Amino acid sequence: MDYSISFYKSQLETHKNEVSVLHKQLLLYSMLRLTIFLLAGFTIYLVLPNWQIAIGIGVLALAIFLFLLSKYTNKKAKRELLKSLVTINEEELKIATGEFHHRPTGEQFQDPLHFYSLDIDLFGKGSFFQYINRTSSSEGESQIANALKANNVSNIEDRQEAIKELSQKTEWTQLYAATASLIKTETSAPTIIKWLKTHITFVPKRMVWATWLFTFISVALLAIAIFQIIGIEFFGYWIFAGLGITGIYLKNINILASNTDKTKDTFRQYASLLLQIENETFTSKLLQEKQQKIQSEDKKASLIFSEFSKCLDALDNRNNLFGALLGNGYLLLDIRNAYKVEQWIKTYANKVDDWFEVVSFFDAYNSLGNYAFNHQEGTYPKISEENAVIDAKDLGHPLLEKTKRVNSDVLIKNKEFFIVTGANMAGKSTFLRTISLHIVMANVGLPVCATSSIYSPVKLITSMRTNDSLTDDSSYFFSELTRLKFIVDAIVKEPYFIILDEILKGTNSTDKAIGSRKFVEKLVAGSATGIIATHDLSLCEISEELSEVKNYYFDAEIVNDELYFDYKFKKGICQNMNASFLLKKMEIVD
Repeated sequence: MDYSISFYKSQLETHKNEVSVLHKQLLLYSMLRLTIFLLAGFTIYLVLPNWQIAIGIGVLALAIFLFLLSKYTNKKAKRELLKSLVTINEEELKIATGEFHHRPTGEQFQDPLHFYSLDIDLFGKGSFFQYINRTSSSEGESQIANALKANNVSNIEDRQEAIKELSQKTEWTQLYAATASLIKTETSAPTIIKWLKTHITFVPKRMVWATWLFTFISVALLAIAIFQIIGIEFFGYWIFAGLGITGIYLKNINILASNTDKTKDTFRQYASLLLQIENETFTSKLLQEKQQKIQSEDKKASLIFSEFSKCLDALDNRNNLFGALLGNGYLLLDIRNAYKVEQWIKTYANKVDDWFEVVSFFDAYNSLGNYAFNHQEGTYPKISEENAVIDAKDLGHPLLEKTKRVNSDVLIKNKEFFIVTGANMAGKSTFLRTISLHIVMANVGLPVCATSSIYSPVKLITSMRTNDSLTDDSSYFFSELTRLKFIVDAIVKEPYFIILDEILKGTNSTDKAIGSRKFVEKLVAGSATGIIATHDLSLCEISEELSEVKNYYFDAEIVNDELYFDYKFKKGICQNMNASFLLKKMEIVD
């Protein structure tokens, strides 16, 4: 973390200085343009009797003015990019201090029926998603959310290598993020893809040849009118022929233009992201595969996007009334430009999906690489098929403050089931979420919050939070039973690491104890691996009958009439509870 903070401070200072320099240059270019305009006007006024010199001065001044305007536009775009980089580094420094609750929460990705996302604070205020997400697009945001929810235990090492490589390309990932943050699109990528794949062409190929023939006739009529072979009125009337032919396709062209008007900015801006991906060198297998997805054509995807953007701009020129009348009346430009757009769609519609996916993939994985860069003290779990599902040293929760966090050594073998007891607030629930997050992060390919970790990949399933539903007319107890049934059905199909927190809370204590015992016995009989946290000490008796069951606890002590927690994970059964003490301490009861 110390290195990353130094890096962000250095980048912030560098980019701020660059923004300051560009600001001064922009003021200079503005002044030069104004000077050229005034000087040209004054000079033309002086030589006005000689119109040839006046025109020459005007043309020269216009060329200089346009040159300066181009320079100004490029410098302004660069300044906006640098300002975005300043914002990115300022934000990283703020997050490093624990200020991240203002960022998007990802609540839209929350799913109460998911295997674990609701239970382990994956989304929402103060969530892991809110902490790591740096995406700039809704598609990238969806990709990172789906990665966290995927429960994918295959090809973990490929993902680790990709994240590790991106964590070492922070300047590149920041440039990508800054570029992506400047993209303002009216239409989402999925909507564009749907339109491209469902578009039905309407301009036949023969009409393209007809437009060129019509253009030749228009030029010929103008030429012979200039040489006074025919009257100029014939050339004037010819415009109605062009407008009439264009009118045949006008309805379809208008629909096409309406769609392209909403997408042209997307293609132009995404081309810059594709170009960055194409120009970077990657060594990890996953990143190379994604890069090859946009390099499989004869042309690079960025160039194809740029060309399409130009086609869309050409069609958009029809919005100029003067250009639309002359262009369609004499050149049939709308038909010709519509044909070019349709040919592009016909050629590349099925590839655009891949290209957009690659852009959003890097948007998402740059966030994962950024997390790894910020947590270089973490460790990438060593993937193993050994007996231990998790063998971690100094394992902690990554969202807890490092100076206050109490880490634990955890070794849980395949088909072992831990019963964890402990007083209220002693750390049981945090421990369950720490184990859960280790599994999720390991499966995603992220470094975990530990000094070392050996991990045998396993899917996660939890039951820690259950809500009743007034709209579905279901009680809390029924909702909990439904969740437990979901777990039982899932583990029949494939192995899961099961994490339970105080199950069967919706019934009386005797019934709860009996039901919890039978449920744990069923899981153990099914060779399940997992952890259950409980206040019911009678549940710990199962370990006397089943060797697969191990007892652990978190302790609490009353020292000088104050409650003291050490938050240490210990082997055995908790003997100290604190509910009565807290009731008295808070003067709720005598």
